[in-house]
Amino acid sequence: MDLEPTISQDVSAKPAKRRGLGRDVVVASICGGVVALMVGASYAAVPFYNWFCRATGFNGTTQVATSAPATGPIARKISVRFDSNVAPGLPWKFEPEQSEIEVNIGQVTTIYYTVTNQAARTTAGQAAYNVAPLTVGSYFQKINCFCFTEQTMAPGEKREMPVVFYVDPSIADDHENDGLNTITLSYTFYPVKDPVVKPLASGERDKRKGNL
Repeated sequence: MDLEPTISQDVSAKPAKRRGLGRDVVVASICGGVVALMVGASYAAVPFYNWFCRATGFNGTTQVATSAPATGPIARKISVRFDSNVAPGLPWKFEPEQSEIEVNIGQVTTIYYTVTNQAARTTAGQAAYNVAPLTVGSYFQKINCFCFTEQTMAPGEKREMPVVFYVDPSIADDHENDGLNTITLSYTFYPVKDPVVKPLASGERDKRKGNL
């Protein structure tokens, strides 16, 4: 008696397909997690980078001081140049009242920039800054500055903006800067698209009170 041929069944096909789908889900979940982590890191990187630059003076970022240096000025002098820039889209005229001065290291000095809104409408801007050479950022101390503060200007308004600073006397102990004769402080104003309307303080327009 002849035996009828039997058709073999692949009992492992469906489970294999299910395992493949499971792997796809796991891989997709991992990729989604990595993307989310990278997006979160990109947002966190900006404030961390700003903090790092302020703490170390990296990339020419100046330091913030609350008072004059404890040791006072020293005999060594240095020239400080002042640079001004306005980014496209902001109709302002922005320039220092003095392009260069010579100061004693450790001497607290006040200089002024002037800014004029040349538009027939209210505009707003915010300044960023750095110093050159980049290695002296940790020694350039600012007591007062208009940077990182949103400035709203009425049509045709002209304003004087002070910068109070000193060069830290500890720079004299850094022998890599023994030949340093000039520091350049540079500001760039960028437009603010959605300015925050703030009430004007009563003493905000007072005339300059001289050097600190």
